[in-house]
Amino acid sequence: MERRQFLRGTGTAIGGSLVAGCVGGGSESGTVTVDYAYYNPVSLVLREKGWLGEAFADTGTDVEWVLSLGSNQANEYAQSGEADVSSTAGIAALMARTNGVPITTPYVYSEPEWTALVTFEETGIESVADLEGKRVAATRGTDPYFFLLQALGDAGLSEDDVEVVNLQHPEGQSALVRGDVDAWAGLDPHMAELELEHEGAELFFREPRYNTYGFLNFLDGFLADRTEDATRVLEAYERGREWAIENPEETAGILADASEMSAPVAERVFTQRNDLSEPIPGEPHRELLSDLSPILEREGLVTDDADPAGNVDELIDAEFASEVV
Repeated sequence: MERRQFLRGTGTAIGGSLVAGCVGGGSESGTVTVDYAYYNPVSLVLREKGWLGEAFADTGTDVEWVLSLGSNQANEYAQSGEADVSSTAGIAALMARTNGVPITTPYVYSEPEWTALVTFEETGIESVADLEGKRVAATRGTDPYFFLLQALGDAGLSEDDVEVVNLQHPEGQSALVRGDVDAWAGLDPHMAELELEHEGAELFFREPRYNTYGFLNFLDGFLADRTEDATRVLEAYERGREWAIENPEETAGILADASEMSAPVAERVFTQRNDLSEPIPGEPHRELLSDLSPILEREGLVTDDADPAGNVDELIDAEFASEVV
């Protein structure tokens, strides 16, 4: 029970006791607040090109951008009402929705392979089984954390068999470089930077199907009360997505500039590990989240009486964006 209470108290797990502070209607009507994230290349394109501002130019509505360093932080913005639109992994969105954060996902910004387990050659770690008794950096409540849990399960281990060091993604990368941890549940572009620019760095466990998509989440109140504004956001996202597909090198350049990563790192992230072809959520997303929902209960990341599987349909809205895409 102590572990459950600890997890709910962190910024990476949105507990039921915090839901009373949620803002259901989004930010004030004169502003739309949208996050951008280095793991969401389309958001970087929109911010760079100014297309979201153009979408609202005739309305008098201001666009504000906030930086999300991980799904956990994006969920915090949604929980507090600081952002109308935020970027998370699919499983992180389900966790928040199950715990009462009023978000809906009408749009998928990416199908990525953005996480893997990373170590350095000198640690001697060659497989997930070798993590037993080791220190592993991960950001609780994010896709890399859930990736780690699934990998451990495959090896017959659980979180209790390792020491998870809860660090935000960039700090996890730094901790691995310093030798403060033995492995890291990595996230791009930080993971690709380590892989390409630090000798001996190894992605020792990869499994694309354990990545849970990139979900673009809207506050329920924003969708209900400001439907036209929500549609404008989606139209801008479609413009950005189509441009990114047609201009991969320029998109990688925008990612490199925004994240201060090198061009080769950004190119690997965008051209090799992101698929932008399917923006409408559907059955594959429902099935994946339904299969993973027991993890949320087992790890104490949702309230005791919660029903994660039952919240999958509450989270995913395949209809709202259908007229835009």
